Amino acid sequence: MVDLIKKLYNYYLSSSGVTTDSRNVPQNSLFFALKGAHFDGNRYAQQALEKGARYVVIDDPKMKLSKNYVLVDNVLTVLQLLAQYHRKQLDIPVLAISGSNGKTTTKELVRDVLSQKYLVHATKGNLNNHIGVPLTLLAMPRDTEFAVIEMGASHPKEIARLCEIAQPTYGLITNIGQAHLEGFGGLEGVIRGKGELYDFLAQNNGVAFYNADEPHLEEMTRKVKLRIAYGSGRPDHPDGKIIVNEIAGTENVVAWVEEPGWGYRIFSKISGRHNFENIKTAVAIGRYFKLSFMAIKYAIESYVPQNMRSQTYPLGSNFIYLDAYNANPTSMKAALDAFAKMKYKQSKRIAVLGDMLELGAFSAELHQEILEKVKAMNFSKILLVGTHFAEADKGGVGLHFERTAELIDWLAQNKIENTAFFVKGSRGIGLEKAFLQEG
Repeated sequence: MVDLIKKLYNYYLSSSGVTTDSRNVPQNSLFFALKGAHFDGNRYAQQALEKGARYVVIDDPKMKLSKNYVLVDNVLTVLQLLAQYHRKQLDIPVLAISGSNGKTTTKELVRDVLSQKYLVHATKGNLNNHIGVPLTLLAMPRDTEFAVIEMGASHPKEIARLCEIAQPTYGLITNIGQAHLEGFGGLEGVIRGKGELYDFLAQNNGVAFYNADEPHLEEMTRKVKLRIAYGSGRPDHPDGKIIVNEIAGTENVVAWVEEPGWGYRIFSKISGRHNFENIKTAVAIGRYFKLSFMAIKYAIESYVPQNMRSQTYPLGSNFIYLDAYNANPTSMKAALDAFAKMKYKQSKRIAVLGDMLELGAFSAELHQEILEKVKAMNFSKILLVGTHFAEADKGGVGLHFERTAELIDWLAQNKIENTAFFVKGSRGIGLEKAFLQEG
């Protein structure tokens, strides 16, 4: 296997990069024929060569038609091993970011902060799983000075495997929340699963960052010899020098960073207490790597949220708060709290809630819990999409839609104006389709 990986790495170095998508095959690239539940990349290997791939990596012997086909036992395993081999050739700091909520926003903020000093390569979008992490590493240029790698997981041992591939030297967990409870079997399972990142750092003399204001994290890092705390700056924090405080309850998050004789306000385009925690993390990372306060301030204030994460925008006469990339009880509560503090000119408010998926046996109870919170917020209407919220709505306070398409039809028939919409649900519900921006 070692000889195979070295051979493939030579192919990789002389290629234009790696692809797994037969619809997007750059000239002179390496195509990896991955398999899934409903597709087999081996079937598209010849097509990839015809489109310009130099070599195709396959694991179906029947498909090997020429010397440009590299036959292996398992394409995914080889992809991961090649990514690991590439990572080991680069003597650079690698910061891994995991957590139940806020991973992607934190990653993007940290990326923008560190980019003020380093040539940074970071995970694009949320390519944070067993396929996305290898692809991220293999897209890393040779002149990269710092890598920021997002790691997601919904089952035990997944983070451990991603750490073996990416070999992080630094790591942080944003928080522990009620996400992927079905796969982890409960909150204790989430703590163990996400904690695999800190386990790796402890075993490999890495550095662990942790937000001392978040529950569970301090205890989870105790096994790590080198750890850096950040938070409200209480004297009992191991690093009392890092002080970041929220000082104003405006629509934007406001941070106040104190140094002896100096203070810096940081105004952000993202809102909510949960995003303040993400900003706090980016400030702490920037300070640890000795970036100037003005560089940190510039990076954070320039960041504009995208990808349906805490996005706000006008839609006709309406105001839209769209946070529909994903949802779990922890992030749902945080987003509702953020929306409650926002300022907008519209007098009416409508909550649009999509089902929170992958909660397993905890689903009914947690959907009811969110509904109770929403009912107490006195929305003009509550629109519920999916079967879980419908089943939880025992009091019948909401309008129920089985799918987003039905919600779209209802909105078309009921022209709603001068209203502030809160929109949040799991990725599989696709609520954003009902609130596409104009223009």
